[in-house]
Amino acid sequence: MKAIIIAEDFAGMRAQGAGLAEKAGLKWDFRPVRIQPFWSRFPARYWPFPLKRVDPIRIPEDTRLIICIGGTGGVVGRAVAQREGLPVVQIQNPRMPVRKFDLVIANTHDGITGPNILISRNALHPVTQQKLDLARAQWEERLKRDDRPLLSVLIGGANGRFTLGAAEAERIAEGIIAFTMRNTMQAILTPSRRTDPAAVDIFRKRLEPHGIAVLTGGGDNNPYMGMLACADVIAVTTDSVSMISEAVATSAPVLVIPLPGRSKRISRFVKTLEDAGRVKMFDPEQIPWDVTPLDDTPLVAREMRRRLKL
Repeated sequence: MKAIIIAEDFAGMRAQGAGLAEKAGLKWDFRPVRIQPFWSRFPARYWPFPLKRVDPIRIPEDTRLIICIGGTGGVVGRAVAQREGLPVVQIQNPRMPVRKFDLVIANTHDGITGPNILISRNALHPVTQQKLDLARAQWEERLKRDDRPLLSVLIGGANGRFTLGAAEAERIAEGIIAFTMRNTMQAILTPSRRTDPAAVDIFRKRLEPHGIAVLTGGGDNNPYMGMLACADVIAVTTDSVSMISEAVATSAPVLVIPLPGRSKRISRFVKTLEDAGRVKMFDPEQIPWDVTPLDDTPLVAREMRRRLKL
């Protein structure tokens, strides 16, 4: 049974669709939304005939479900589902009437309710215990230099709501050094594709003299899953709902590193996880605490299958 995921081609959106499909036991393919130049100036919900405003999206005959993500993905995915006569599930607040979808999977911080809405505390994602176990076997000897507990630091970047440049990197680096010294830990850090190169340079300059590696790489050399799997504590910048959601699916306590800026939506998200005892704000004097993994993705995936009779 196959689902087609339709969204703009961002890693976070692809991961949310993949997580839902995989945890529902569905095979999946991804179809990126590529907007024709003129129409990229306007919100997709105002487009007339939306399928004429994007590159063609073809659907295999064995497709049973359309999964769409975000505002633009929702408009285009719903139009494709209508064309193909398929059920359509929307991930995230679609910014349009939810009755237009068979099911909407939103987060607590989206603040929407309705009979066809399922709520998840975390962003949907494809991280599973099996994947973590495989990553730990692959990466543990490469990431852990000795028997001290490991702090994995996941760095995002500026996104229009938060700032992360050289000055912020200096402050974060100082906090990481103080935290590891206070708790007798080793640490590793990885930036994302959004991280300012100037910030990466600061992290290398400040952290490497303290034995803290700054790891980059793609494909099989991407340390991200290994860092999730091997961590005794995870620190992640507040800009990324996706990275925080994946971090709290592990057995490690998660510290959220604040950044200059403001997002009411992300603040509500972090507060939800704080109330669940799953995250705390980063403080060099914070002592690690006991946690259990938090991931609502399997729950909403099962409920999606039940409601849509998949």
